[in-house]
Amino acid sequence: MDRNQAIGFGLIAVLLLAYSFFFTSPEQPVQTQAIEEKARVEQVQPAAVVEDDSLAQARRATALGAFGAAATGEASTTTVENQNIQVTFNTKGGQVEEVVLKNYKTYQGEPLVLFDSESSSTDLSFTTNDGKKIQLSDLYFTPSQVREVEANGKAGKTISFRADLGNGQFIEQVYTLYEENFMLGYKLNFEGLDREVSGNTMTFTWNDKLKQLERDLKQNRAKSTINFATIEDGYDYLSISEDKETMTVEEPLKWVANKQNFFTAGIIAGNQFAGAKMETSVDVADTTVVKLLSSQILIPTQDVLSGKGEFMYYFGPNDYNILKNIGNDFDKNLDLGWGIFSYVNKWLIIPAFDFLENYIGNYGIIIMLLVLYIKTILFPLTYKSYVSMAKMKVLKPEIDAIKERNDGDMQKTQMETMKLYQEMGVNPLSGCIPMLLQIPILFAMFNFFPNSIELRQEAFLWASDLSTYDVFARLPFTIPFYGDHVSMFTLLMTASTILYTWSNNQVNTMQGPMKFYSYLMPLIFMFVLNSFPAGLSFYYFVSNIVTFGQQAAIRKFVDEGKVRARLEANKDKIKEKKKTGGPSFTERMQEAMRQAQEQQKQKRKAKK
Repeated sequence: MDRNQAIGFGLIAVLLLAYSFFFTSPEQPVQTQAIEEKARVEQVQPAAVVEDDSLAQARRATALGAFGAAATGEASTTTVENQNIQVTFNTKGGQVEEVVLKNYKTYQGEPLVLFDSESSSTDLSFTTNDGKKIQLSDLYFTPSQVREVEANGKAGKTISFRADLGNGQFIEQVYTLYEENFMLGYKLNFEGLDREVSGNTMTFTWNDKLKQLERDLKQNRAKSTINFATIEDGYDYLSISEDKETMTVEEPLKWVANKQNFFTAGIIAGNQFAGAKMETSVDVADTTVVKLLSSQILIPTQDVLSGKGEFMYYFGPNDYNILKNIGNDFDKNLDLGWGIFSYVNKWLIIPAFDFLENYIGNYGIIIMLLVLYIKTILFPLTYKSYVSMAKMKVLKPEIDAIKERNDGDMQKTQMETMKLYQEMGVNPLSGCIPMLLQIPILFAMFNFFPNSIELRQEAFLWASDLSTYDVFARLPFTIPFYGDHVSMFTLLMTASTILYTWSNNQVNTMQGPMKFYSYLMPLIFMFVLNSFPAGLSFYYFVSNIVTFGQQAAIRKFVDEGKVRARLEANKDKIKEKKKTGGPSFTERMQEAMRQAQEQQKQKRKAKK
């Protein structure tokens, strides 16, 4: 009871006492008689309530027909647990009532309840031959004792819930919680009910009001949706927009999952589901609920009647090393990016991160070592890119002379610049290609850090949680596109990017608007990344510092005088080749450009 409730009850008690003192008198026999009569009525009420409840149960049993034998009982709960999760079942319906992830906490430090009766529910409904719609939640089940078992080579604990219907007929639900994982086996069997159940499918309903588990509600909503996989096409999902999203799948499915930022609750068919209707919605004004997820999944009736109704629940983290062992694209619940970015994370980033995690407990240090690992791999490309920029720098005087000589004639300037590159044996794209090859790693990090559960609630320096943005200072107002907080790691990343850009501009020949935009981009990213995970901003900050150091070291080993001498040597070799061979591809391109320029001049003269 909170303080307001206590005060309220106290005031009610005072008013009742005042009423009885001022308005009730022992000299009033009529009122005394009325009170005594009221007391006698109140003493009779409990019996009436019991009678009404008995009648209600009798009516419910009649309405359920052949399933009425299981319509009465008393609800109770039973708990099964392993090292990772604690699962509570309710005998009314025989369904999962609560799932607690034992090794995780909410952002408020409370036990992480992934599934509970207040916000989540599952149920199974089917139709009888006489047209009645029955739900498992209408029936009472009797639990068995928890037993130690070994299934599929794995140790675990099993418990069954049975609703006896008489004449050897019963509904049985068997749950097996395996050791050292997050899987809950589920078997559904309708024994002797072939003539009682009609229809090709039963409907498994799962409603989930996702509770906020992370500090950043906006990010929670952006990462929460319903994922699923069909037998034919594999993984798919509902849009993460704030609008109401509905999808009906009429082809067989393998699994359906309620996916959140770092955790997933899903059900996987041993055989297949016949189809599903899924819906997501969000009330932006309601900050107590992240999203509303609802699924109606069709289970083939024959599977349940023949004893083949086998399924598997997953209640656990979005950890790639766990999800990848489930199969059927279930690891896609961890968003590692699409195409090549996903493969970079799976084959390059995650193995290195896991290796470092085995030996180092500080995740800030792990990120720094991860940067060194990536930069070592990319060093040949970085070196080649710098050498290419150095070649462009030593040719800058000639390029400036060409621009001055042609006085704004862009086409002629371009032709002569290409001719200069061809004479010196310089490929202007050789500096861009190494940078393009680094892009898959750059973008892979955009998916790795926001979705890496290893960084969740891990502190480093002033950041209390590397999986979300760090708050170095809270602003008394909100800046559009920036937010109401200052992320120091984002500011450090921005400053280091500007320093790195300035260093590059000392080497390359970039001028004019492009040079201005090279400084503008870091400022734009400062706004974009201010609400991104601190781990990502810290990674880019360290990456910029290491790259800056690499270039400073390369600069000491790359002598621009020697670069110029090699270009002059290339020039002599190319002249020798021209004497013995025909025109090169570059020369043919230059000739084509020259002819096109001549044609344009002739057209201008003709118009005049």
